[in-house]
Amino acid sequence: MSIITLTTDIGQQDYVVAAVKGQLYSVSESLTIVDVSHQLSSFNYPQAAYFCDSAFRHFPPGTFHIVLVNMFDQKPTQMLLAYHNKQFIACADNGLLTMIIDGQPEKVVGLPLPENERPTTLVCTQVIANALWQILAGKDLDYIGESGVTIVEKLRLKYVNSPTTMEGQILYIDNFENVIVNITKEDFDRERNGRRFKIVFKRDEVIDTISETYACVPQGEKVAFFNSSGYLEIAINKGNAAGLFGLQGFSEAMQKQSIALQNKWFYQTVKIFFE
Repeated sequence: MSIITLTTDIGQQDYVVAAVKGQLYSVSESLTIVDVSHQLSSFNYPQAAYFCDSAFRHFPPGTFHIVLVNMFDQKPTQMLLAYHNKQFIACADNGLLTMIIDGQPEKVVGLPLPENERPTTLVCTQVIANALWQILAGKDLDYIGESGVTIVEKLRLKYVNSPTTMEGQILYIDNFENVIVNITKEDFDRERNGRRFKIVFKRDEVIDTISETYACVPQGEKVAFFNSSGYLEIAINKGNAAGLFGLQGFSEAMQKQSIALQNKWFYQTVKIFFE
């Protein structure tokens, strides 16, 4: 039995996700397909990288991850198939691969798209399904695709620091409107270096304690802790932090318009002051 994960920005309002699963089951009816999410924001690379990294690390060696996010940022000529940390990742050649693994993959090949067909989502996923069939047959990556290809690279969204501060961007707002920031516990401990701190957002909201869970504060109070993926999370015990504080997730589009959207830009960030 082979495990396949599927992560997309397609949504579930039409037939496409079901059609992709049909292509995969046509390769092997014994596959186990796990849906990570189909509701990722379109064009939001940092969010997709956070989702994939946080989920993929919990799957066993040999898992085959398919990521269909922002497939047509540019006209595609190939899909990518990478092998990294004993797992496979198939995705578009749009820079997301290097963001998910935070660097270069151990091995990557290009999967050329048919020249005589319009590159629709299902044409692209059929190419991935064909590669999956060959992997299940024991074929090496160099046999399946073109090695030595040049791929698009993008860097993860990184926090900004100074000797007395660090400023992170909001990666994701979950279903409970808890806010996840691109600052890990490792980042925080390194920058803090034993100093006192204040987490500041929306100009005058301050948290000066890292808690273990939501229940460490009274109902209705704001709380900060590091979530199960190791990222800083800001929440309200039995409340909606993002809605109450007017916080929004980071987006590249808003960053490019930062002069016109300076107020909104501020509410996409969280700043930590060290004393």
